[in-house]
Amino acid sequence: MTQPATAEGLLAWIPGRGLIAGLAADTQLLAADSWLLRDGRVRGLGRHRERFLRACGDCGGPSLDQLDEFWRDMTAALPRTGTWFPRVELVAGSLQLRLLLRYAPPLAPEVRVWAAGQLDPRTVPRRKGPDLDVLARVRQRAAGQGAEEAVLIAPSGFVLEAATSSVLWWEDDTLCLPPQQLPILSGVTSGLVQEHALRSGIRLAHRERTLAQLAGREVWLVNALHGIRPVASWEGRPMDVGAAPRAKEWREWLDGLMEPLPAD
Repeated sequence: MTQPATAEGLLAWIPGRGLIAGLAADTQLLAADSWLLRDGRVRGLGRHRERFLRACGDCGGPSLDQLDEFWRDMTAALPRTGTWFPRVELVAGSLQLRLLLRYAPPLAPEVRVWAAGQLDPRTVPRRKGPDLDVLARVRQRAAGQGAEEAVLIAPSGFVLEAATSSVLWWEDDTLCLPPQQLPILSGVTSGLVQEHALRSGIRLAHRERTLAQLAGREVWLVNALHGIRPVASWEGRPMDVGAAPRAKEWREWLDGLMEPLPAD
């Protein structure tokens, strides 16, 4: 029986043997997914599983039976104490399934965003994994401008998402996000937020907006690690930041969705 891990590291999955350290030759990812794990509790794990399995299927990955077995072994190996940011991976070439165990970085209640308008550099925007390296370089450039994140835009100039987050914003009492026909990743946490809005009677709208049209608005970057982060400043261009009166209540709601890992 697989035991919970206690240290950072990369574990490769061998069918019938489980997760083993030290088998990490290939580096190019075909698919990946990650989430916040705090003292054995996680938010939306089933949704991350669905997205990862769908991504593996899209690129000719292992069989569903193997993916199910991997997911069981992976879940059993997740630490039950501490704050972590684990990532499941499907590797190009070998089609090896892996678990990368990482401590979570410091979590932030707000975010500074590089607003230069980075043209989307991704090759497979609707699948998480293949473009993680190029997105990491975008964030490095953002860090050089005093920001933690960068907004990606389409050639049309419309906002898509951030390097590691979905972008949502408020126009009056309407919660807005980019249209689904644009090349954006299906965000697990963004999905949870949208469903909560609909259950709460809040209007949702998909709208094409340029970065300049977000000036002065309450803008959120949303992902599985940090949850909801209102934009605290726009870096790299003169752009007003909006107040974020809704963010605290929504962050508390989202934190309340953390559930214990499955027992088996």
